[in-house]
Amino acid sequence: MHSKRFARDVYITRHARERMTQRAISEAEVVELLETGRAKYKDDSRMWIAKSMPGRDDNLVCAAVVLEDRLIIKTIMHHFVWEA
Repeated sequence: MHSKRFARDVYITRHARERMTQRAISEAEVVELLETGRAKYKDDSRMWIAKSMPGRDDNLVCAAVVLEDRLIIKTIMHHFVWEA
């Protein structure tokens, strides 16, 4: 998988894949999330990317990611709410 938006290959950790399975989030949804979701940076290399996904009723879907030589997805969440 590759992200055009971040110009990096994407690596999904085992933990993130397990959460995708538990939350019925497909790779296609992850691609859409990465390419079109709202990104909020924690620092220079860590961020959250979240998006309301059509057809899902579990609020925002969010990926916690790290930007290195590739984009590493650490976990996938649902029922996500941005902190104030």
